[in-house]
Amino acid sequence: MSIMYSLFNFVVSVCKSATSLVISFLLSFGVIPTPSADTPIEAVDTDSLQLSFIAVADTQVNAFTGNGIYLENVLKDISNSSQRQDAFILDGDVTENSLIPEWEEFYSLLGQYDPAGNYVVATGNHDIRLRAHSQVVERFTSYYNDFTGSSIDELHYSMEINGYTFIVVGSDEQSLEKQVLSDEQLQWIDQTLSEATADGKPVFVLCHQPLKDTHGLPELWNDGKMDSGYIGDQNDELYEILNSYENVILISGHLHTGFGQYTYEEVGNIHSVNLPAVGMQNADGDYLEFSIGYTVEVYDDEVLFRARDFGNGIYLPDYDITIPIV
Repeated sequence: MSIMYSLFNFVVSVCKSATSLVISFLLSFGVIPTPSADTPIEAVDTDSLQLSFIAVADTQVNAFTGNGIYLENVLKDISNSSQRQDAFILDGDVTENSLIPEWEEFYSLLGQYDPAGNYVVATGNHDIRLRAHSQVVERFTSYYNDFTGSSIDELHYSMEINGYTFIVVGSDEQSLEKQVLSDEQLQWIDQTLSEATADGKPVFVLCHQPLKDTHGLPELWNDGKMDSGYIGDQNDELYEILNSYENVILISGHLHTGFGQYTYEEVGNIHSVNLPAVGMQNADGDYLEFSIGYTVEVYDDEVLFRARDFGNGIYLPDYDITIPIV
């Protein structure tokens, strides 16, 4: 086993050396942009700001391709700002294969740039599908806890930041594409939402896959030939729970859809935001660059999702979202 592991690490090292040379070449010729510092991240109203965070998804850090540069550009752009973010949100598919070198690269980059005071990380299908669920849970929680000082023991958990609650949904079984949500987790989500929405503040629910028939599904998922673009068999139960409360903001990823008509929609009472991919090519939208996502500003009466091309260091106001708090 140790010989095989050493061989594997050698292969990864060779791949990284080769890709780093290619990336250096692409950076030098501007093929991969580096963030400009001319328009740094800055809140619209710093005096009234209650909470600020970065929301991205699908970094899919790959041990063999060097695509971690797209996450690094996000982090570089954040570091150009004098405004400290309250949280950094990554809504699933953190890694391509959930390999140890991929998790290590991800947390190494976070540690290098230290972009926020808190970290809310969800798992996606790429993070869970290649190994036993117990190993997935152990690998994800150990890296997360070591980095953040937390003590989570499941893929689902909640966190309160500046008085606002984040609920992270995670599969309770190994699955190729979907979430598998146990009755226990669904009850936990319901109870957590009941408590968190009691004061009228918005609650942010992170689930890598979106709800069924939203954000262009099923047509945009493999041309409608597969039904796996949405949450899974417990979709309707989760929808009923989320729809029972006010000011629920569901944040998803998974679809690799660029900014455009499929990014935001109201689903019953739910405000649903689907994030583009950071580390993979986006499609089916108007703005398809790598390293894109949202800076989020929470005020007493509204939540602003401000579209950002982190790779170029620019705002994209045509794709901003304003969600009123009722």
